[in-house]
Amino acid sequence: MTGTRTTRLDNLVVIDTADTQMVVDIGHGIPHIVHFGDPLGLGTTTDDQAAFAALLTRARGPASLAVSAPASVCPEAAAGWPGRPGLRGHRPDGSGAAPQFAPAGLEIDDAAISVTATDETAALTLVTHLELMPSSIRIRLELHNDGDTHYQVEDLTVTVPVPSRADELMRLAGRWALEFQTRRHEWSGGTLSFDNRRGRTSHDRVSALFVGEAGFDHNHGDVWGFALGWSGSATTSAEVLSDGRRVVQMGALLSSGDISLAPGETFSTPWLECAASSRGLNGVSQAFHASIRSQPTHPRVDQPRPVALNTWEAVYFAHDLDTLRDLAAEAAAVGCERFVLDDGWFHGRRDDRRGLGDWWVDADVWPNGLAPLIDHVTGLGMEFGIWVEPEMVNRDSELYRAHPEWVLADDPDDAPVGRHQLVLDLTRAEVREYLFDRLDTLLATHEIAFMKWDMNRDHVAVDRRSSGSMHGQVTSLYALWDRLRAAHPTVEFESCSSGGGRADFEILRRAERIWTSDTNDALERQRIQHGCSLLFPPEVMGAHIGPPTSHTSGRTHSLGFRAATAFFGHLGVEWNLLSATEKDRDRLAEVIATHKRFRRLLHGGTVWRLDLDDDHTLAHMVVDADRRSALLSYSRLTQSEFTVPPPIRLVGLDPDQRYRLEVVPLGGRPRGLAEVQVEWLESGLTAPGRLLETVGLPAPLLHPENAVVVSIVAC
Repeated sequence: MTGTRTTRLDNLVVIDTADTQMVVDIGHGIPHIVHFGDPLGLGTTTDDQAAFAALLTRARGPASLAVSAPASVCPEAAAGWPGRPGLRGHRPDGSGAAPQFAPAGLEIDDAAISVTATDETAALTLVTHLELMPSSIRIRLELHNDGDTHYQVEDLTVTVPVPSRADELMRLAGRWALEFQTRRHEWSGGTLSFDNRRGRTSHDRVSALFVGEAGFDHNHGDVWGFALGWSGSATTSAEVLSDGRRVVQMGALLSSGDISLAPGETFSTPWLECAASSRGLNGVSQAFHASIRSQPTHPRVDQPRPVALNTWEAVYFAHDLDTLRDLAAEAAAVGCERFVLDDGWFHGRRDDRRGLGDWWVDADVWPNGLAPLIDHVTGLGMEFGIWVEPEMVNRDSELYRAHPEWVLADDPDDAPVGRHQLVLDLTRAEVREYLFDRLDTLLATHEIAFMKWDMNRDHVAVDRRSSGSMHGQVTSLYALWDRLRAAHPTVEFESCSSGGGRADFEILRRAERIWTSDTNDALERQRIQHGCSLLFPPEVMGAHIGPPTSHTSGRTHSLGFRAATAFFGHLGVEWNLLSATEKDRDRLAEVIATHKRFRRLLHGGTVWRLDLDDDHTLAHMVVDADRRSALLSYSRLTQSEFTVPPPIRLVGLDPDQRYRLEVVPLGGRPRGLAEVQVEWLESGLTAPGRLLETVGLPAPLLHPENAVVVSIVAC
């Protein structure tokens, strides 16, 4: 992998990515990270290594153990680790509760490292895998049961130390229709934990954490970022020990009885993506984006992301062939390239109380099947897509009546429902086989290019008497999805879970897109997408232009603000164009044409969020690789205490290059109240990159819920 390498220095392994360096001590059994951040310039001489070792030597306080347990990637209680151990488990007789591992093997190449450690008494082997990504490093653990009895795993997490100057935390919180909200916490001592017990990645406790120097922002401060590649319940912990050491621990959250390793079996943690930057949050975020973009399933930049029309907010459950044909014709006329038929097409599905599980076309609504609509859509030059929610079942369905025992619950008839639905037990082979057969048949017998895979409810705790497990549910989901992708390699998938409830690095190894939020309210979407973009690049973030009045908030916005907001994602439309005015359809067509003109930049460029001295605005840029073109988004969200907002200091440009800045018209000009407005809003501006970064662009006076998009081109 370009820009990455590993170097062995006696008991140290130096891992270099494009922007950072990690130094790992492999001499004491389980490896421990002794540096993660800017490159140290550590040479290969013994003097350099001796100096580095001396700098790592810590004083020992009174009333402490003679040996300080290292903050390994899996800290051991038996070694005297006073914090949360990385592994907790036991055998039926209680043995193996505090293993202590010794070195047993090392495999190393330019892209990956595997360190093996064993405890012969506990009959366990632990393998640490470190994999180099373009600008980040990901870590996972494998625990092997070498004994002749079962080993019950209660907890297995990856631990990464961070320096003592990292004394502030930022996480992503929220709720349905208000995902990816940033929350900051002082980190002065003790433990802060954010466990997600919902069985999916979650809206309110995203499995990601950013730690850094107090006051770190988008473009300054040392920052470390961590993102767990896992689509189920998860545990996140940030702990400060009494000796001042700080660690971050993340992993799958295991329920009682989830993982009981039979002799010879192995349990693996999810991958933990780790990034570090001395350039603030943007450096970490860009490393995460580069990792996602390097995955085989990620859409290539030379394959434009199709602009879609999704039927949900246009017709909801009211499926009618003539109406949908007319809607498809309007979608094609404004420039849409994909038409997605959402919920309501399958057997008995007239509302959200029935039908889930019966994945065949409803003969009453579609007497001639879906072919007439699909033929019409493809005849208009668009791809056809479809919505499914395979993991769920309604009690009012043929599937439930035939197989209530397939529900992930001890008593299906008494299990709590969410959105009138229950969860199918995917750990059952017969359930996976049924779902694969239904979805495979659907894709094999129809010209479908895109599948929106939804999941609209939390899981609940599973009693050990049930055949399933919370952890096994997720791995079984992966197996089903992988099998379906292998059978239909040209079909593109979207991960949706009541909006952004299942957005993570691991699901993006199976889906080309995430549905960022169930709200298309542009004001809410501004902050949702701003937070989401810390982890995910624009091309995977579904962002739709909804109707003038949002169905989730009742708030009404201009087309200009809705378009400017959705512009910086994977653009779509979720609006009944049959009820739109001709003027609005014409303006929407212009917006889509403009998006296509900038699509390669938007979906392949580097994202820079801007630091503004005004909490009532948001701004970010997307800059191409050679820094000759960029797009700027500047949004006024609410009223400010300032009559004149502070300048917009641009980043990511070439300081020695001159640029021409011009407003990109998107569905109408932004509105604002000003005695004298900034000149560039009307006539553009030419300036050197250095001045745009140091002096800044004078901010326009905009009304709340208005945005301006600016094209920046080298001249």
